[in-house]
Amino acid sequence: MSSSSPSPRGTLLAAALGFVVVLLDVSVVNVALDVLRREFATDVAGLQWVINAYTLVFAAMLLTSGALGDRLGARRVFLLGFAVFTLGSTACGLSASLPLLIAARLIQGLGAALLVPNSLTMLQHAFPDRTQRSRAVGWWGALGGMSLAAGPVLGGILVTHLGWRSIFLINLPIGAIGIYLTLRYVEPRGGSHRRSLDWAGQGAAVLALASLTMALTEAAPLGWHHGLVRGGFLLALAATLGFIWIEARSDSPMLPLELFRIPTFTVASVAGVVVNFAYYGLIFVFSLFFQIQQQFSPQLTGLAFLPMTMVLMAVNVLAGRLITRMGARLLMVLGLTLAACGYLLLMPVSVDGSYWLLVLPMLLAASGTALMVPTMTNAILSSVDASRAGIASGVLNSARQVGGMLGVAVFGYWVRDTAPEAFMRGMHVSIGSSVVLLLCCSALCWLGIQPDGGRPATVGGTQT
Repeated sequence: MSSSSPSPRGTLLAAALGFVVVLLDVSVVNVALDVLRREFATDVAGLQWVINAYTLVFAAMLLTSGALGDRLGARRVFLLGFAVFTLGSTACGLSASLPLLIAARLIQGLGAALLVPNSLTMLQHAFPDRTQRSRAVGWWGALGGMSLAAGPVLGGILVTHLGWRSIFLINLPIGAIGIYLTLRYVEPRGGSHRRSLDWAGQGAAVLALASLTMALTEAAPLGWHHGLVRGGFLLALAATLGFIWIEARSDSPMLPLELFRIPTFTVASVAGVVVNFAYYGLIFVFSLFFQIQQQFSPQLTGLAFLPMTMVLMAVNVLAGRLITRMGARLLMVLGLTLAACGYLLLMPVSVDGSYWLLVLPMLLAASGTALMVPTMTNAILSSVDASRAGIASGVLNSARQVGGMLGVAVFGYWVRDTAPEAFMRGMHVSIGSSVVLLLCCSALCWLGIQPDGGRPATVGGTQT
């Protein structure tokens, strides 16, 4: 079926809806963690798999899905992404066991990876004028930011009143609407066939990320000396070395290694890993803290995160204006330092402490994070030739997803014991390590990014 009336605005709506549904499932599941823990009689490691199964495939497939869209057409791959995501959501909502839920989350992650890069490609085709495209991408990012902010609140309401399955099944009507809008308003375009598919590199990347995630997650229940854990780390190392070897010799690598010879590109990519490592990891930890230690309901847990997620959206917009005045280096240093200060002020958190003592630190941490995201995106895009903007943006998004996945895996290990004293000890270690990493990354940005290494680029930035 072809689009009956191609429309730029309709294309923007379809593309934004694809981004919205992906971000909803980044944030919405956290408020259901305790419900899932009791439903499936699982531990923290099982909950980590529910979160990271989605992120794992999302991170691993982002670069290849962009190349697939170039070959087959962005609209076609975007439609496939919506179909896969909706199918995965249905399977999540109908899952009768934890392994089935984890498998369904893998399917969702594949759908998300197919949706995000191709939604931006559709906007590029629909808005050939640079100014109009910039505004369209800005709306795309803003709507995504709104969904990220609404995710915990919506998830809390759904879990409280309709049960945990509803947070997945709500994606069915969204998916149907997204497919309809894409078929009706997005102009069909054939693939350019300019980019080859690096299946060998893709396989090595998936194997490296999957084995590393498995080793970090299973270290909690099995112990560091277990053969499966040790084997996972060795396999991750071998697959990583194999990936580098493949990419160095490939004519059309999914990750051109020469990009890392550019200091600004490398430092901004590292910053993406660190920022999401701290943010995703601590969101996971605080979700468990609110629900298990402070006995918050899912709805109250969602509301507890509202100040943090709302400021993400507001400061994202502000950062886009500040970068023209301050430059990427100064703004990234400021963002990382502000986030570190916010997390540092969370260190006194205790089981019997007041929630209101956490609000200001959470606002500071979220403000620093929000300053970082569009700024490092601009720094990345400004450091490479315009012809490589797509692959550079894809690398940054993949790096951020990998960082988030590792944050959940590592911090989940530290809070694996939910007994109050042990949990709080692990929580403080998680917060402290985030502070140290962010401050070290701030110093790295000051030293590694050129003062003019972030002139504005045509892009929107949203925390994902």
